[in-house]
Amino acid sequence: MAAANPIRDKRVLKDITEYLKMQSDRDYILFMLGIYSGLRISDILKLKVSDVRDQEYFMVTEQKTGNVRKIIVNPELRREVALYVCDKDNEDYLIRSRQNYNRPITRQRAYQIINAAGGKYGVKLSTHSMRKTFGHHFYLQCGERNALPVLMKIYGHRSEVQTLDYIGVEQDYLDRTLKNFRF
Repeated sequence: MAAANPIRDKRVLKDITEYLKMQSDRDYILFMLGIYSGLRISDILKLKVSDVRDQEYFMVTEQKTGNVRKIIVNPELRREVALYVCDKDNEDYLIRSRQNYNRPITRQRAYQIINAAGGKYGVKLSTHSMRKTFGHHFYLQCGERNALPVLMKIYGHRSEVQTLDYIGVEQDYLDRTLKNFRF
C-alpha cells in the first residue's frame, strides 16, 4: 500500500471528492466520512445506517484503541449522509459491499477506491490519507494554538511533534525551511 499522506491541495481535494461523487454514492460517502471525521477506515467500515441516520453526533468505539469517540456531524456531511441513507434500512452497513448482502466492503477494496481516485489526479493515497487530510486541514483552518490539543486528543497522540508529523505539517515546514535556506 502507498505511504499515507494528506491531500494538501484543496483544489485536488475538491476534484477527488467530485470524481468519487460521479463514480458512486457509496464511495463518495466513504471519502466524506474519512475527511470530515478523522476516523480510521476500520471504524468507518463498521458503521451502520442507524449509527448516522438523523444524528447530530455519532458514537464510535474505535477498533484499534477501544476508546469511545463522540463525533459531531458536520452540516455538509449530515446533508450528504441524509440523502445517501434515505432508501436504506437501519441494519444496513453504511459502506456496503455489492457482492455480499449487508457486509461492508473490505479494507482492501476501500484502499483500491481511494488509491484509484488519487491516481486520477496524480496523488498517491491510501485509506489513512483521509484521516491525515482531516487533521491537516483542521490544523490549517483552526491554527496551531486551537487545533493541536484537539487533534492530539482525536488521534491519541502524546506530543505535539507526533501530531504535526502525522498530519504532514512538520514535513511541510522542513521542506519550506530547507528550500529557502541560504548561506
